[in-house]
Amino acid sequence: MTQKRPKETTSSSGRERQEASSSRHSFVPPAREGSLLAKLIASHEIVIACGPGGVGKTTTAAALGLMASLADRGRVLVLTVDPAKRLASALGLSGVGNEEHRVPDDVLWTAGLAPRGELWVAMLDTKESWDSLVHRYAPDEKTASRILANPLYQNISGQFVQSHDYIAMERLYDIHLEGRYDLIVIDTPPSRNALDFLSAPQRMADFFSSRFLRWLVIPYRSRLLNIASRPFYQVADRVLGTQFLSDISEFFMLFQAMYEGFVQRAEAVKKLLKDDRTTFIVVSTLEPAPAREAELFVQELSRRELDLGAVVLNKVLPSYLRDPHANKIAERMRRDAPTLAAKLSLPVGYAEHADRVLTEVAESFSNFSIVAYREAAQKEGLGNYSDIIASVPFFDTDIFDLAGLARLGERLFDR
Repeated sequence: MTQKRPKETTSSSGRERQEASSSRHSFVPPAREGSLLAKLIASHEIVIACGPGGVGKTTTAAALGLMASLADRGRVLVLTVDPAKRLASALGLSGVGNEEHRVPDDVLWTAGLAPRGELWVAMLDTKESWDSLVHRYAPDEKTASRILANPLYQNISGQFVQSHDYIAMERLYDIHLEGRYDLIVIDTPPSRNALDFLSAPQRMADFFSSRFLRWLVIPYRSRLLNIASRPFYQVADRVLGTQFLSDISEFFMLFQAMYEGFVQRAEAVKKLLKDDRTTFIVVSTLEPAPAREAELFVQELSRRELDLGAVVLNKVLPSYLRDPHANKIAERMRRDAPTLAAKLSLPVGYAEHADRVLTEVAESFSNFSIVAYREAAQKEGLGNYSDIIASVPFFDTDIFDLAGLARLGERLFDR
């Protein structure tokens, strides 16, 4: 745990401003002592929000970071990937790259929040991160300049070898190594496969030591093509041009020069993921496809001996949909809709419409009830993997500001 900085003293005018602000806005206190998720966050230095795409990982990570800063975890950093535009603006991320920025206390007070620690935010910039890696791992500045100037590198550095996944892990390691934050909450990149980022460091190491890479760089090194490969290069020369092939060969040759640095860092990242100070929070909804992927994810965490701290379930249907009495009422309303409609004091001809409305409302409730029971079974299944299951309901509006993040955080911390 990094040492916390001494708290800055607050001037009398600052105290007056804070007191006036708290009287106008709702004060969000720390989570209650019994919140298991709050205790989990308080006992770790790195929290990795992961899981299927499109289930609210970014918003969940931001809410966890915000609540930790309100509970005075010292300096808290939320490293996010692709927040919604309005949420990015609320967090002060508009136009921000890898550099961390502090959310001003005034902004928090305006949102009705009482900051006790410091909330910092950064948004992953893949291109900027790759450029930094090149400068770090290249054997000399001349090699780094040649890589950065290579046309192929310039075109694909943002998409190279699942780069979002790898860069997220690299950036996390860098920031943690600097030791400037008491807590880092990272939002993992959206991937077709939620497991991609776990394998990213090893895939990168494997790539730099692969036969495929060595095969590509041989022509550039020796300028001698064997008989088997010559027809391919003759056709490629005509289709793509000699300069394009030269750019490819140079690109891979120069990258191979950074092999040792990448492999060493990949090993260090894997150790950090297994460190006792690191925990994973799997975020999902209870829809069938995301729930299945989340279950595979928690199984993979166990297989890799990584710590599953909690499971967060977003957009969960309310429990009253599983109330047997409510379901009986819905069934009776559907069955007796014509009789109930006839008893209503309605203008002539309206009873038929009332019958239809009552029937559809009852059937809709029953359909939602079926889904709610299915969700409960899926939630119980995920509960076999973690002692901490946090459920978040549907919200009436999208979460796009700090006040919305606080509302989400209150539900996550079970207040």
